[in-house]
Amino acid sequence: MAISPILSRHILPGALSLLYRSLRIQVSPSGFKLPDNEKGCIVAFWHGRMAVGWLLARSLAKGRTIAAIASLSEDGSILSDALTTLGFKLIRGSSSTGGAEVRSAMQTELEKGTIVCITPDGPRGPFERMKYGTVRIASEGKLPIIFAEIDMPASRQLKSWDRFLIPLPFSKVQVTLHTILPPPFSSEETLRAFSEELSDRFAHA
Repeated sequence: MAISPILSRHILPGALSLLYRSLRIQVSPSGFKLPDNEKGCIVAFWHGRMAVGWLLARSLAKGRTIAAIASLSEDGSILSDALTTLGFKLIRGSSSTGGAEVRSAMQTELEKGTIVCITPDGPRGPFERMKYGTVRIASEGKLPIIFAEIDMPASRQLKSWDRFLIPLPFSKVQVTLHTILPPPFSSEETLRAFSEELSDRFAHA
């Protein structure tokens, strides 16, 4: 169902910002900074944790150019409107629609030093399984993936494929940041095995 641009471009990002500012977010390791080099990096978090993930990524970027991957679906359009208002550049598409174009756009932005944010199990799952393309791009570009493990003990869970979580205002959120440096892969099988290991490592029960 279509929603008003006023809602997606103004009310939704405003509400997300207010919620985010109310949260008591603890980040580990303390004082974490994104890699500072000529190339960018990939910041990733699960689709169901994006209520915190997008604004967390923006805070980590601290003035650097930041881009987000959003699908071409109607839900993706709503998200795109909100993220544009929040200061993100948009790369539209997904692994199933416009995958080659998305990959090319990601590589271009990363080469320019942009921080590229992605939900590696989006836009339709499987739930908390990392798609291989994210790992492939990082490996080929010799770039780190900063995976944000976001725990929201006080939250409401929606009945959606991603088990979307909305943290309660003023609640505590624990974020653990992991720097992943994918190695070169000798075969598609080793790439997939590495991606599956990451999925198992960060998946919630």
